Amino acid sequence: MGSSFAEKLKSGDIHPPAAEMIGFRMLSFADGESRFEMDAGPRHHNPMGTVHGGILCTLADSAMGMAFATTLGEGETFTTLEVKINFLRPVFEAKLFASAKVVHRGRTMGLVECDITMEDGKLVARAVSTCSVLRGEKAEGR
Repeated sequence: MGSSFAEKLKSGDIHPPAAEMIGFRMLSFADGESRFEMDAGPRHHNPMGTVHGGILCTLADSAMGMAFATTLGEGETFTTLEVKINFLRPVFEAKLFASAKVVHRGRTMGLVECDITMEDGKLVARAVSTCSVLRGEKAEGR
């Protein structure tokens, strides 16, 4: 894995405030993959009474970021350049799972995919992220 950043997240030394605010949890991560869960409900709703797309995007972005973080070497960090998400069905109240996988890891760029499903396996959303690897001066302070 080679990522001290990922290990610090897993151990709890680093705790992303967004995870607490939105209420998602990391279940697993290793070798370019991660899995998160979230109990979605009324506190996540938009004015139409369904889970807000931005909440689903944040869940997917976090899972994809963690999957990509597992590919980082010593002295490397990354930043997300782009996220695209397709919303496939409304969510009212459900346990959601975000499963992310790195599909390409180059020297400077990576592509990550994530499916968000309900507990019964129904696909809620699919997201894709482009990540940029940062090294040296660009990685400092990140």
